[in-house]
Amino acid sequence: MPSFRPMSGRWTAPAEGGWPVCESAAFDVRHLVSQRGFLYLQRMPQFETRRPVPHSPEQMYALVADVERYPEFLPLCEGLAVRSRKERDGKELLVADMTVGYKAIRETFTTQVLLNPGDTAIDVKYLDGPFRYLDNRWRFEPLGEGRCNVHFFIDYEFKSRILGALMGSMFDRAFHMFSEAFEKRAETIYGS
Repeated sequence: MPSFRPMSGRWTAPAEGGWPVCESAAFDVRHLVSQRGFLYLQRMPQFETRRPVPHSPEQMYALVADVERYPEFLPLCEGLAVRSRKERDGKELLVADMTVGYKAIRETFTTQVLLNPGDTAIDVKYLDGPFRYLDNRWRFEPLGEGRCNVHFFIDYEFKSRILGALMGSMFDRAFHMFSEAFEKRAETIYGS
């Protein structure tokens, strides 16, 4: 069952026989749901973390940019195939298919990955698969002395409520483990 939260904002009394109205525009209509006569905002899965690591921004960027290696260490990632690569203006654009699985469930989705080594930034745009949308960003912020903050953000929603119910909590757990998986991989590749 998805989690719900009441909408905040200034409420006005309903017109006769109508609904109360929230005058706040600080919500996205796709998250508005009705439950027992009340309007709620449905919280879509989202995860964000910023963690300091004992490796340089360039090292961590290179580790995350090496997408073909994901099946070796990333939770739920069973396969990753790069369909195309294009380079321009010091940036690289990949189109990749990633297969994720848990028990008997397997899903493949296609993303466009923009690798920007000059800014040590990676942006992932969803193209096709089981999601309604997916927004994923990586940033690597220098802390000095060969250290950095790894900033990971992901926001997504499944197209199917059934698939969301089956895989949603498992995806949430996996995304919470992503940063840790990359940190462990960095220790293996670069040492502690």
